[in-house]
Amino acid sequence: MSSSEPTVRTAPLAELDPATLYEILRLRVDVFVVEQECPYPELDGRDAEPDAVLAWIEEDGAVAATVRVLREPAGWRIGRVATRRAARGHGLAAALMRHAVAAHAGEEIVLDAQAHLAAWYGRFGFAVSGAEFLEDGIPHVPMRRPAGGSGQAQGS
Repeated sequence: MSSSEPTVRTAPLAELDPATLYEILRLRVDVFVVEQECPYPELDGRDAEPDAVLAWIEEDGAVAATVRVLREPAGWRIGRVATRRAARGHGLAAALMRHAVAAHAGEEIVLDAQAHLAAWYGRFGFAVSGAEFLEDGIPHVPMRRPAGGSGQAQGS
């Protein structure tokens, strides 16, 4: 990857072309259901919520990384951060996180991080906000970034 920030594309579900939507959903299923061996309903209905936004980065004409941002009562929720296996280590997830945080910096943002990634999310200003819990057999921690919070990723 070059030293420049990759292009982050965003759209609500209704504005996505079918091929891009398919690639985003396929990537999420590949990572969360197949790779992590968690047979759960990846298509949870929240992508279609009015304020939901999907963001993605393409490499070589295909979706390489994606994130979903949802409206919550007190702010926003980041989730479904996924990167294609061959594209990992290129800083794409970090670019998506920087974009999502910048777009909603004036409001609280929450997420549920896989526990082993809590320090990585901490680089974006998130702090653990509760006890560890299991989701689909994987340890997670709730994390919160207050409105106007600081913290930017340095690299991938």
